[in-house]
Order: sequence, then structure tokens, then C-alpha cells
Amino acid sequence: MDALVVLIPLLPFVAAALIGIGHFSAFLTGEAYENTTADIAGGAIILSCMMALTLVGADLLGFNTGTFSVGQWLGSDTLNIRVNFITTGFSVRLAALFTVLLLIVSRFSINYMHREAGYHRFFFILSLFSSAMLFLVLSGNAVGTFVGWEIAGLCSYLLIGYSYHRPVAGHNATRVFITNRIGDAGFIVGIGLSYAWVDTVNWSQLNVAATELTSGEATGIALCFTVAAFAKSAQLPFTPWLARAMEGPTPSSAVFYGAVMVHAGVYLVCLLQPIFEQSLLARIVLAVAGLSTAIYSVIVGLTQSDVKSSLTFATSGQLGLMFLACGLGFWQLAAWHLCAHAVVRGFQLLTAPSLMHNVQAIPVKPVSPSIAGLRWAYIASLQRFWLDEITDWGLVKPVNCVAHDLSYFDDNIVDRLIGIPAPALSTLSALAQREEKRIGARLDNDIDEFAHGSGVAGKLTEWAAAVTHWFEDRFVLRGIGKDSIDFGRRLGYAANKFESLILRPRYLVLFVCITLLVAF
Repeated sequence: MDALVVLIPLLPFVAAALIGIGHFSAFLTGEAYENTTADIAGGAIILSCMMALTLVGADLLGFNTGTFSVGQWLGSDTLNIRVNFITTGFSVRLAALFTVLLLIVSRFSINYMHREAGYHRFFFILSLFSSAMLFLVLSGNAVGTFVGWEIAGLCSYLLIGYSYHRPVAGHNATRVFITNRIGDAGFIVGIGLSYAWVDTVNWSQLNVAATELTSGEATGIALCFTVAAFAKSAQLPFTPWLARAMEGPTPSSAVFYGAVMVHAGVYLVCLLQPIFEQSLLARIVLAVAGLSTAIYSVIVGLTQSDVKSSLTFATSGQLGLMFLACGLGFWQLAAWHLCAHAVVRGFQLLTAPSLMHNVQAIPVKPVSPSIAGLRWAYIASLQRFWLDEITDWGLVKPVNCVAHDLSYFDDNIVDRLIGIPAPALSTLSALAQREEKRIGARLDNDIDEFAHGSGVAGKLTEWAAAVTHWFEDRFVLRGIGKDSIDFGRRLGYAANKFESLILRPRYLVLFVCITLLVAF
């Protein structure tokens, strides 16, 4: 039964490949083929869901061995990375839950996305995301998990920018993508430290060897993966990206930021429970960040005026409580909380478009009188505690300043030294002319009698010499602008093409004949 685990992420990947190839080849286009695309995506996730539920049943009956290895992917010295999967425990149960939620979102999207311009593109990304998340959850080693982690992040970027013709969609997608790259850096460093100190990247071997690690080593590995988990699950200071991610369609918001992907960080921490249990500092960081995020989300959520933003901060607050539970050692509570929250929040985001209709007769609950008069808290909540502005001031602005300085250095120093017109080039030109005079080259056309001739051949030679001298003087020695390099490059390509043309035998014979005629 363990072999079924391979099909769970593979089937959605095959569906994504079929939809992508069909759409790229203009076979699956337009409203006429919407049902075909939906059937491919839906059929794959249904089969994947059946495989996952079967694997869970086999696990409960004790039929699974715990791991399944397909083969070796990479080997170098002592580094051995295999394509292996986890077939028992929390990973399999979470994969089964995710397949059910993905199936629900897929069915919901068929009608919701009907006649959308990017209908086929949406189901391609949804299928690819499904494969990536299932591979992330079921992979038996850190490298495989990271592959799924990255592909899921890419799909998130593509669906946030689904309406790419709107500037705000592209801007938000880029901000979210860059923010998550910080967490990816922590993930990569964590993989490197795991291999350096434990000599393995397999999750099971890493957890078994956790008791042999020193406190510092366990803390280093745990903190690296903590950064990755905080970025993916929108914990402080990365929380603002989650509100920007709601720019995508409602089904993608539900599956990415309510039901599935946003829980990947909590899953990673639960997966590395033995490592975190060896590091008190890492658990304190989990608890403090989780509690801070929960408080922050509650305060900011009170002043949100649209349903998706309100659900965004409700999501980050609940994720903060999960990290708090992990930090306090309540691992089973965090796991159950993850599963329950995925179901509830996914349902809430799917029903968000009809919320106003469903609650029209329900009065709004007033704010507690103890905080109703706190004007400063209201303003701070409206501004979301200026986290985006602080990030821009602390990170984006310094990077822009460095980029501006480097551009200035490149334009005014480097370009001048390598041949772009500038005072430095004038000096080089003067030195070249001085060297010409010293050796007696006398290349000035007004002085050098060699450039003058009589007859047709002489005039042609004189004209060619004048053009060559002008080209050397203006483009090589002095330069006429930044475009001179591009012009020279294009001229070089044209010269090479002309040379290859005239070297053909028939043109060589023609050239010899013309030369003989001119000579006679």
C-alpha cells in the first residue's frame, strides 16, 4: 500500500501538464473547452483524494511500513538525496484532508470561474499547486519538501497576479513573492546546517538524531526553519503579505490562504518536533511570535471594512495560536487546530461573496466599551501598525539607495573607463594621437599622402580610408554616445554575415572577375 503515495502528488501534476500543453497548443481555449479542462483537473484530484484516503485507511490498519523510496535523485560524496515519501502519521492524514479541500475548491471553481478570460490558466495553476502541496506534505526529505514549498510559492504568485492587467495585482504579487523568499533563504540554510551537523537531509533521520545534537546546533537548525515557517504562515514581521495576497480570485484565496498553503509553516514546525524540543530558545521564539501575531491580528481585524481582509487577519491570528501551542509544547493541540482551522477557514472564504446576503438580518456586534474610546488604537489599527511603511523604510528604501549609487558609479566611472564617451576617453584619444605622432604614423588625411590617389581605384581607396579614419576617430577613440556600443555590435553582426556571404565560391569568382576588369 505504500506505493500509492507516489500517485497522490503525481496525478495532479499530470493534469497540470495536460492542461498546460493543451492550452499552449491552442487546443484547450475558449468557453467551448471549459468542461474538458475542468474534467481533467477535477478527475485528477478525485483520484488523488481516493488514493490518499486509501493510504490513511491502510495506515490505521497497520499495513504501511512508514516510508516509500522511488530511487536516488542526487548523490555526491556522503550526500545522498532520494525521492522518498512518508506513508504514516500526521503527514498522510494531512495530505488526505488537503485533497478533500482541494477537491471542494476545484468543484466550486467550475461555476465561479465560468467565462473568465483565464479559466484554463486558473485550473493549470490550481492543479500544479495541488501537486506541489501534496509533495510538500508527503516528501520524506528536506529537499523534496523545499521543491514543493517553492512550486507552491510560485503558484501563489501567479494567482495573486491573476488579473495582471491591473497594476495593484502585479504589485501585490511581487511584494508577496519577495517576502516569501526571505523564508526560503532560512529554509535553505536549515537544510545546509542539517547536512553539516547530522550528515542527512531525511526528516526521519534528522529527528532521530535530534538527541545527539548540542543545544546550539539544535537551536541553529530550529531557528532557520522557524524563519521559513513564519514567512510562509504570515507571522510577525511577515504578516502584511497575507492581506495583499487576497487580490487573487476567491477560490485561490480559499485554497491558498484559508485551507491549505498558509498552514505549511505550522506543518513544518510540527514535523520537526524533536528538533524544537531540544531548543528552548526556538520554542520561546515560536511562543512569543505566535502570541504577538494573534494580538496584532485581533486588533487590526476589528477595523477591517471588507470580509476578505477581516478573514485575512482572523487567519493569521489563528495561525499565531498554533505557533503558540507549539512553543508551549502542545503539539497535538496544534495539529488538531491546524486541521479544524483549514476546514472552517476554507468554507468561510468560499462563502465570502455571499456573506452580505447571509447576514443581512444579523446585527453587528458592538465593540467593547473599554476599547471603544481608544482613538490612537483605532488609528494604528486602520494603518495596520504601519508595518508596510516600516518595511519600506528599513529595507526597500536602503536597497533603492544602494541601487541608485551603483547605477551612478556604473554610468559615470565604469562606462567612461571602458570606452563610453567621457572625459577619460578624451584623454585616451589624446594619448593615442600622441603615440601616432611619436612613431611617425601621420594618419591625418590632410598630411598623409598615402591616402590620396588618382583614377577610379585611387579615389575609391581614398574614400575608404576617409570612412575608416572617421569611424576609428569617432567610435573607437572618442565615442559618440552610449548607443555606440550597440551600434558597433550590430555593425559587427552585419559584417560577419556579409563576410560569410562573400566567402561563398560563386561570389569569390565574381569578385575576382570584377577586379581583373577594373585592372585592365
